[in-house]
Order: sequence, then C-alpha cells, then structure tokens
Amino acid sequence: MIEIASENLSATINPFGAELSHLRDAEGRELMTDADPAFWTGRAPLLFPIVGRLVDDKYRLEGVEYALPSHGFARRQMFEAVEHAADRAVFRLADNDATRAVYPFAFTVDAAFTLAGTTLSIDITVTNRGDTAMPASFGFHPAFAWPLPYGRPRGDHRILFEKDEPSDLSAIVLGGWIDEHGWPSPLDGRELRLTDALFERDALIWAKVESQSVRYDGGEGPRLRVDFPDTPSLGIWTKPGAHFVCVEPWHGIADPIGFSGGIWDKPGILRFEPGQSRTFSMQVTLEP
Repeated sequence: MIEIASENLSATINPFGAELSHLRDAEGRELMTDADPAFWTGRAPLLFPIVGRLVDDKYRLEGVEYALPSHGFARRQMFEAVEHAADRAVFRLADNDATRAVYPFAFTVDAAFTLAGTTLSIDITVTNRGDTAMPASFGFHPAFAWPLPYGRPRGDHRILFEKDEPSDLSAIVLGGWIDEHGWPSPLDGRELRLTDALFERDALIWAKVESQSVRYDGGEGPRLRVDFPDTPSLGIWTKPGAHFVCVEPWHGIADPIGFSGGIWDKPGILRFEPGQSRTFSMQVTLEP
C-alpha cells in the first residue's frame, strides 16, 4: 500500500490494480466503501481495456476470438510504482505475456494520484506502444461510503447532477449485458434520491450523460463532488443493503444483448493510433 496526503485528505493506493483503497478526511473518517465481502470486496478498480461484459466473455479481432472478463484485466494486474512523493503517486502497467495472450497489443496505462487541498485528482493515461491501431475503452469505478461519515442516515443520501439529464437509462439485464431499449429515468429534476430499490435490477446507466460532475451528500453536511470531464457515460451502482454507492464515469459500455460484431464495433471503443496517448481524469473533492 502507498499513502499520500494533503492538509485535508489522505489516500491509500494498492499497487495491485492501482486501486484507490482508502480516502479519509482530516479527522481520519473514511469516505470509501467498507468492502464488506458479503456484498463486494472491490474499492475503486480501473476498467481497461473494456468496460462492462462481453457477450460470452469474448471479443473478435481480425477473425480471432479472445476471452476477457468483465471490465478487463487491469484490475487484476500488479502496477509498478514509478513515482511517490508526499502528495502524489504514479503507477504503471505495461503489456506482458499474460495481457498479450488475451489482448495482443503493446500499451502502457499510467495511473497518477495527486492530492491538493480538498481534491484528489486521478489521471489515467493510456498509450499505444505498438505499430498497429489499438482498440480500448476505460472506466472509473470508485465506491464511496453510504452513508457518509457525517451523521446523516442512509435514507437521506442523494446524488445531484450538474445538468438536466433528459435521456432514458440503458438497463443492464441478467447476465451483465445492455438492454438498448430505454428505461425511464429515476431522477427528480436533477436529484437521484438513493434507495436500495433503485438497484434491485443492477446499475443505473446513462449511456450519454450531459453532466460532467455530480455531488453526493446526505442532504446536509460535507459532501463529495465528482468531476469527470473526459467520459461521456455514467453508471451508478450498489448492491441492496451494502454500505457503498459507486459513481462510475466510463468511456465504454457493456455489449448490447446479442451483439456479434468485432471489437471495433463495440459501443464506446476508442481507436488509439501507434504512439497515441489519451488521458481520462476524475477529481473527487470534499466540499464543506
């Protein structure tokens, strides 16, 4: 585990998956999930080179089938710590024999965590190190404490969107794939009042989200603002009864039901030309 801190926040990152494991305020109160194994032991996995689940857990590239688990393999790989200062740490994953067996591309994923005042910035830079075009998606998956540690009951918590969200939801159906038929939005104006019933089917997914930030709070007291300027989709998820809620900015999405196209046709796939890099950023700010 590697720790960084500012005067207002401290963070702990696990090099296995470059996963943010703890985020605490100046009084040491935990803002992340308790990772109760009865529900989900994840904390904030990085989703690469796909987001969501593939049909039959396989994708097709130039006539060859490859197997990938849901959300890809980065969360199950050891990253190298390449920089560590008091308020900043950077981790790197490069292609290796195990990744090339299921994803035949040369790449690096650099994960930079920086604390400044009340803000944690996470900047993920994906680089194509090969000599052919590389298909990839990326997503964040942080699980925040529900309830937050500021005395408000679980039932008072909500997520406030920055903008109006006129689009219907894209539903995940049993098996983990996307039902492209729209589902009614559960928003009341720009507010999502959190209840377990919202998640009985699975995650809430806005395939095209207008907002680039949301605020999460218990109705009063300190709150978290999550900014995601580089990702056009958003998932919100928990398991009923769990002590977390995930706010998940994505550039990519699970396969639609019955999808049979190649990897280049998968929704949300980006094309990285040889030598090209792209950075995906998320900021988490503790607001008074």
